[in-house]
Amino acid sequence: MLGWLLTRLVGVVLAAWLLASAVFLLGQLRPSFAEQQALARTDEPAAAFSSPGQVAASQQALRQRLVLDQPAFYVTRAAGPPVRWQWHGLHNQYHHWLRGVLRGQWGRSLRDDQPVLEKLAPALAYTLPLMSLALALSTALALGLGAYLASGPLATPGRVALRLVLTGLQALPLFVLALLLLLLLANPEMLDILPAADLGNYDADPSSGRWLAAYFIRLALPLLSLVLAALPELTLPLAAALRHELASPYAVAARAKGVPARRLVWHHALPNAVLPLLVTLTGLLPALVAGAVVVEVLFALPGMGRLLAEAAATQDYPVLIAGVLLTAGVRLLALVAADLLHYWLDPRLRATLA
Repeated sequence: MLGWLLTRLVGVVLAAWLLASAVFLLGQLRPSFAEQQALARTDEPAAAFSSPGQVAASQQALRQRLVLDQPAFYVTRAAGPPVRWQWHGLHNQYHHWLRGVLRGQWGRSLRDDQPVLEKLAPALAYTLPLMSLALALSTALALGLGAYLASGPLATPGRVALRLVLTGLQALPLFVLALLLLLLLANPEMLDILPAADLGNYDADPSSGRWLAAYFIRLALPLLSLVLAALPELTLPLAAALRHELASPYAVAARAKGVPARRLVWHHALPNAVLPLLVTLTGLLPALVAGAVVVEVLFALPGMGRLLAEAAATQDYPVLIAGVLLTAGVRLLALVAADLLHYWLDPRLRATLA
């Protein structure tokens, strides 16, 4: 088991590194724009009183500090025929970036020259609670609603209505769902019961007891949008798996022995039906990351999704690469966590890996 886990973790690290390296090298296809983003900071009012030579010297110093004066990779193709490849050794942008990542130095933003980690930390402080709460609430609701749909006849009015609602939510894109919630729950002409202002613009003392309540109230609309978008993807497959398990011979025999319906669903059928749900949950993480981009831009949340959207729009490659590396790492670690849960819940797998 330990050897299998180490192999999986090494695979996660390699996959995240390859993905981040691909984004880094693709970003070098248009290095001139990235250089303009960085060099624009030298085009300040003070530069108007400097000579062209002084401006060029300051731009060259900035280029050297950001390693933009070095080749992109270890090997580059020389211009012009015949085709030749030139070896640059360790003096290249990729090696400098990789060495910095291994040392915990992820570079500086091309927009404002801030360290990348200093830009990611406050953004993660908004995104991690939002993502964690959305995943926990959607999973808990899916378990309850899936058990309700599977534990009785499908033709009852309550189950029919619930299936119609879930199917309708599944058909709605996230941005449409978020806009509908915004118009319904934060509109003075409708209900206007939840605030739609961004979290960074409210006055609340973190030392007071009201700060946490104000924080979660302002997080309610983005959280509700993500939960409602993820709920059908989790509930409907789980309900189908539960109904299949409840029709199995062991469930029929337990029912014949007088096992209560609630105990049959939660203690006998659910442990078997939840295994496919683990795969759905790991596949849900990229959807939540993409959803975080939508809701953070729509609700003006200063989180990771909004930061990555702005970095992609302005081609701020250091921030974008760091975000891709973090997102890929979380996604791949979620796959490892799903495998561990499979190992814990399925005795057949434990016997195989023992």
